[in-house]
Amino acid sequence: MMANISELEAFTPQHSYFIGVDSDGCAIDQMNIKHYECFTPAYIKAFSLQPISTIARETAIFVNLFSATRGINRWASIDRFFDLLKDRPEVVAAVESGAITLPEGNDLKAFLASGVPLSFAGIKQWEREYPSAEIRQCIEWGQLVNKLVAWMVMNTQPFEGVRESFEEITASGKADTMVVSSASLEMLHHEWNEHNLAQYMSAIAGQEMGTKAQQIHAAAKGKYPDNHILLLGDAPGDGVAAASEGVLWYPIVPGEEAASWLRFREEALGRFFAGTYAGEYQQALIAEYSTLLPEKPSWPTVSGGGM
Repeated sequence: MMANISELEAFTPQHSYFIGVDSDGCAIDQMNIKHYECFTPAYIKAFSLQPISTIARETAIFVNLFSATRGINRWASIDRFFDLLKDRPEVVAAVESGAITLPEGNDLKAFLASGVPLSFAGIKQWEREYPSAEIRQCIEWGQLVNKLVAWMVMNTQPFEGVRESFEEITASGKADTMVVSSASLEMLHHEWNEHNLAQYMSAIAGQEMGTKAQQIHAAAKGKYPDNHILLLGDAPGDGVAAASEGVLWYPIVPGEEAASWLRFREEALGRFFAGTYAGEYQQALIAEYSTLLPEKPSWPTVSGGGM
């Protein structure tokens, strides 16, 4: 099992093209169950948000599934979650009445801006150097998430068309493939081996090896022409990661995953290999995708910044 980014840097191309594939919500249908049944209840329990549980659930699901921050790193999701809660009139009233207490957020923001890897090991390292009740509460939330995921998430399946797409890539003999993910390596190896998908991958990279952009940079940048590197992902952050490295992105549309994988297999993959993917074709795919995930929520806000 790869454990650090240096092993990605040592990755040697075997083919002329590189395809990176995100995991949750892109290849494997388990993002919804994780957030509805694990992450969101953990926010409510770990931060004692029971008096505003309905609002907390709505906010958490918006942050993690149905907005421009879909797929955000788990520690950054806490920050976004509380920033949005603090801008909701009902939550402000609950705080003022003493029904709930919200974290100030400064210690978490310091961790997020520190450059320390945004992984479980990273936040524990940060706590050792800069101990605080806020960071301890975030870690306890993360531990609860892990317990709930281990308890709840099972028997999830790859999306329709995923296996067929990997088989086609393999049969082409043209591309190296790698899992590019912000999930933990332990979880990724379990999931991809459980579904017998790891056999199609040249490597598996997770949060311990840096951000998705860092993973792409280490494994592929400079080893292939930029237009020979393609990232498949369902979150806006995947597009940002690809763009930051000057490489290509194929968006998997939430709610239309099977259709997205069919189009990839029947249309986009051939264009990628033929050199006609970049430009108008990619931009049309991104424009279609971008209309589905707003940056701002629709509910009323204290700041007046809602849609």
